[in-house]
Amino acid sequence: MIIQAKNRRSLMKRVLKVSVLSWLIIAAEFTSACADSYPRNPNIDVQRYSFRITLSDQNNEIIGEAEITIKFLAEGISDVRLDLVGSTSDEDSTGMHVESITHENENVHFSHKHDRLLIRLSTASKAGENRTYTISYRGIPADGLIISKNKYGDRTFFGDNWPNRAHNWLPTVDHPSDKASCEFLVTAPNHYQVVANGLLVEETDLSANRRLTHWQETTPLPTKVMVIGAARFAVQYLTEYEDISVQSWVYPQNRNAGFYDFAQAMRILQYFDRRIGNFPYGKLANVQSKTRYGGMENASAIFYHENAVNGTRENERLLAHEIAHQWFGDSVTEADWHHIWLSEGLATYFALLYLEDTHGRKRLIDGLETARDRVFSFYKNNPNSTIVDTTIVNLNRLLNPNSYQKAGWMLHMLRGILGDDLFWKGIQEYYGRHRHQNVLTRDFQRVMEMVSGEDLSWFFRQWLYAPGYPEIAGSWTYNAEAKELVVHLNQIQKSPHLFRMPIEFGIYTQGNNSPKIGRRQATKREHIFRFELQTEPTKVELDPNHWLLMKADFNRK
Repeated sequence: MIIQAKNRRSLMKRVLKVSVLSWLIIAAEFTSACADSYPRNPNIDVQRYSFRITLSDQNNEIIGEAEITIKFLAEGISDVRLDLVGSTSDEDSTGMHVESITHENENVHFSHKHDRLLIRLSTASKAGENRTYTISYRGIPADGLIISKNKYGDRTFFGDNWPNRAHNWLPTVDHPSDKASCEFLVTAPNHYQVVANGLLVEETDLSANRRLTHWQETTPLPTKVMVIGAARFAVQYLTEYEDISVQSWVYPQNRNAGFYDFAQAMRILQYFDRRIGNFPYGKLANVQSKTRYGGMENASAIFYHENAVNGTRENERLLAHEIAHQWFGDSVTEADWHHIWLSEGLATYFALLYLEDTHGRKRLIDGLETARDRVFSFYKNNPNSTIVDTTIVNLNRLLNPNSYQKAGWMLHMLRGILGDDLFWKGIQEYYGRHRHQNVLTRDFQRVMEMVSGEDLSWFFRQWLYAPGYPEIAGSWTYNAEAKELVVHLNQIQKSPHLFRMPIEFGIYTQGNNSPKIGRRQATKREHIFRFELQTEPTKVELDPNHWLLMKADFNRK
């Protein structure tokens, strides 16, 4: 997901400032599995959602029927809790009203209060048992399904579920830890075309100028990326890649511009499929929409803000970010919101890796420098915030430069430490091992340690669970008598902890445009590094290959 600039400012103003953490507390957080505040039920696992949704031009009410197949993981369960927003008062016209719930054609007792739908089981569960419940409901969505007009004045319907807004219009376990397959059977006036997750199963014209459109996704998804879009569209089917249907869905008024912009998706898909592993879905549709975000990574049906389509291809990085999410965030999904960097940080960095591969290393460096400035700016007002921050309650506050840019930099530094071969081997192993599953940070760390054969706990602890970044003051001199380069480095950041860093020095000598690279490990507050050098250097550059997130003042003494 990419936040639009105007929304980013309002979100950043609300970012929670956390208390100062000691190394002891940081270590405790690092080893714990601190969960977000969602009231989990570990005794059930939703297997499948089937949503029948009827849309109308007469009003904003939707008519829904949800078939939900639940696997019971324990014996003796007597009720099931789902999330569904109801009306808050008689005066409130929004919210869902549940008309009935059945199991095997028998009515089931239920209650619907405080946006929780509690289903009373007629008989207690058996461990390993599957049951399917049918929920009939209707109402005007307060959020989640955005019913409005697009910039051309045409009526549209777009799901926009992140982070937990799906239950405004769909009865679900609205948390990324419970993934399930899904299908949408949408009945709408026949002047709408409907796109959703998965593959198209059926389009049938009905009476009264209506059309039924059926999309089905058989792999498990988190509810944050289960959506439909209904609008007037121009649709282009690009050449298939490895049996993946690549599609562009844009407003008819933007047909030429949209098809031109979204055609970039083919190369992006090919790059990630080759470097990460097989694309997880049967189609990739890029859709112009009314999402509140710059882009929203809905599985196999990515929604982009309507103004992202302009015919200039200036949003190539946005496309790469959202397409990378199909692997990271959609297929491999964070089990807890506080580990959102596994989605946003990976998508941020992999968009830069795509640009590096396509346009050269300078595009990567330019992106890293922009990201670095965002991290520095955020740190000024949030000096104690961390990438994995279990104190955050408002999920929108997770959409900050720690989750995106700092996490992206963390991955870049990990690549620098491991080298390209091991880094990519680790990424491929991580995806292959956890495809279509839920993960936490420890899962990513374990894979990288397994592939590299190294203990990386120090690295993940300091970059994910500690605030800030190193600030370096340093200088260099040349001792002609000893024929050695002498480098002084001090870590001067105000935080109580020090960073362990592999540091490179670019050493230039007369007549050599390419520097000799000297490498050292920084592990303490002050260091003196010495390099044997027969001739006096003309310049010494700190971190010439841009592998470190840091502030540095480094000059000849």
